Amino acid sequence: MSTVIETKKAVVQEIADKFQAAASVVVVDYRGLTVGQVTELRKQLREAGVEFKVYKNTLTRRASEIAGVEGINEFLTGPNAVAFSNEDVVAPAKIINDFAKKNEALEIKAGIIEGNVSSADDVKALAELPSREGLLSMLLSVLQAPMRNFALATKAVAEQKEEQGA
Repeated sequence: MSTVIETKKAVVQEIADKFQAAASVVVVDYRGLTVGQVTELRKQLREAGVEFKVYKNTLTRRASEIAGVEGINEFLTGPNAVAFSNEDVVAPAKIINDFAKKNEALEIKAGIIEGNVSSADDVKALAELPSREGLLSMLLSVLQAPMRNFALATKAVAEQKEEQGA
């Protein structure tokens, strides 16, 4: 086989591996963005540990079939960029959604959230959620509330007993 076909097969396998390893994937249409805007978006995503790549749609379609997420293929038309996040499910959706609010040329097309193909609305809803750390801190405060209330009640009883004894 020719080296071109071998190269394309390697790229397809690379994309398929990224689809399988990713906690979340966001597909966007970047038409209308300037080079500076795309560079700024890439910078924000890189800081969050998100990989942002542009691949040929035909290669991405083949990779999605290998990875078992063929549902994303209907959104792979026109110029697309794909953001892959292996750790944080919310990070790419949040960063891209915030960037799209400031730059209307950026359009979220679809996503893959923990192996399930999601619409643009689902990705935007995910972006509105607090980050993982924010959710954990909320959970922690909810778990601490009963202990804190018990401690306050115990302290109030102790102070009341002290006043009665004095």
